[in-house]
Amino acid sequence: MRFAVMDQRLIPEPFAPSSINLHPVSSIDDWRTPPLNPSFSYSSDLQLFLDGKDLLLENIPISLSLIHQHYENGYVSYEKGIENKKQYRCRRCGNERQDRFASFHCARCHQMCTYCRACIVMGRVSECSPLLHWNGPSSPFLPPDHILHWNGTLSPAQQQAADAVVQAIQRKRELLVWAVCGAGKTEVLFPGIESALASRKTVCIATPRTDVVLELKPRLQQAFADVDVIALYGGSEDRGKQAPLTIATTHQLLRYYKAFDVIIIDEVDAFPYSVEPMLQYAVQKAKRDDAAVIYLTATPNQTWQKEVKAGKREAVTIPARYHRHPLPVPRFEWCGNWRKSLKRKKLPANVHRWIAKRLQEGKQSFLFIPRIELIEEVVVLLKKLDKRIEGVHAEDPDRKEKVMRFRQGETPLLVTTTILERGVTVPNIDVAVMGAEDGIFTESALVQISGRVGRSVQFPSGDLVFFHFGKTRNMLLAKKQIEQMNAEARQKGMIDG
Repeated sequence: MRFAVMDQRLIPEPFAPSSINLHPVSSIDDWRTPPLNPSFSYSSDLQLFLDGKDLLLENIPISLSLIHQHYENGYVSYEKGIENKKQYRCRRCGNERQDRFASFHCARCHQMCTYCRACIVMGRVSECSPLLHWNGPSSPFLPPDHILHWNGTLSPAQQQAADAVVQAIQRKRELLVWAVCGAGKTEVLFPGIESALASRKTVCIATPRTDVVLELKPRLQQAFADVDVIALYGGSEDRGKQAPLTIATTHQLLRYYKAFDVIIIDEVDAFPYSVEPMLQYAVQKAKRDDAAVIYLTATPNQTWQKEVKAGKREAVTIPARYHRHPLPVPRFEWCGNWRKSLKRKKLPANVHRWIAKRLQEGKQSFLFIPRIELIEEVVVLLKKLDKRIEGVHAEDPDRKEKVMRFRQGETPLLVTTTILERGVTVPNIDVAVMGAEDGIFTESALVQISGRVGRSVQFPSGDLVFFHFGKTRNMLLAKKQIEQMNAEARQKGMIDG
């Protein structure tokens, strides 16, 4: 859309006098948002839809005339979607990579118009696209008398971490919660969320993966039964709604602007958040200036680990699982040139023996391999041992069904890639990695894979082996991290073994 400028105020093209020049919003510099008019009767529907958001006009199901009335009275701001100060920059996603911009002949501004390709999946932000946000009062939230309905008991380690989360929220600080896989991180958050909601603060739990959003929604709705909880992801039915407690993929935060008093980032080390500056920018844009930020992970990167040890990053660790058993420690087994074995239509002998033993004992197991293209080769070989064995990867159209069969115990062994290093929990399981020396198996990935074993109180141990064609630094670091967590847990009296 093009705008005219009169008395330093923007006028959208449909309402502008025909005698005034029109320009894309990105090429206009001398405008301002009028001061807030406290006597103006603002629209509660527009407030509900736009409060804390950064949206395109086409994302707002309200007439342009009503939106512009709110601008004229200071309740809505128009902002540039694309800035061009020597170089292009997208205000929504923070993209400054010039190769992620493209131009087209635009029917709205009647000229060549540049748009951002980095966040195109959220709707096109171009030079003539204003982003809108709300300047009026926020939607009121009155907390219920009884906020938290969870009656469980935290372990001493969980309680210590929960107390640290509450303090960080109250003091509006950043905090890293470094908790081993299976430590019960979600329950650790409950007292902090309760404290925030009691203070009428807005809370967002952001995670890189949609399946985690879907898993957390019912758990949090049950724990906070009298509080509105919404879940946002691609295709979510809650889009456009407001709630004091929001669970969202990190991509969805691109739509927000200074919305949350507390942001909790789950799996901060996980792809794509860990490698995508756009998503890190989204978090910074979505939080209020004085917001508390809680980072959750079982596998912080080396930089963060060093900062924690040097006292430069505030952190609390949960080095033990709730069942008070030590974390299973991986053992290393050399398996020779396993790729050459596969070319000969064979598995390395010790890998074959390990799998055959699991099948004989009726023990479910994971076999992680480094490449998608190898899954079918390995599964064909293993089906000679048991036809129920299956393979799964990120692009597998039957992924959900295969994982469900595995969870229900119908599949004795699942061959997979790092896509299942997180999220899938089976009570009694052994885990092997074939080709653990491959670069895809980072320290973080190997720790997460190791975390699949021994999570259940009924089955707190299991066999964990890294089959390799040469040890790597990542393998050694992963084992060292697990051993250090066990040592810390023993020192603090948090495990019995």
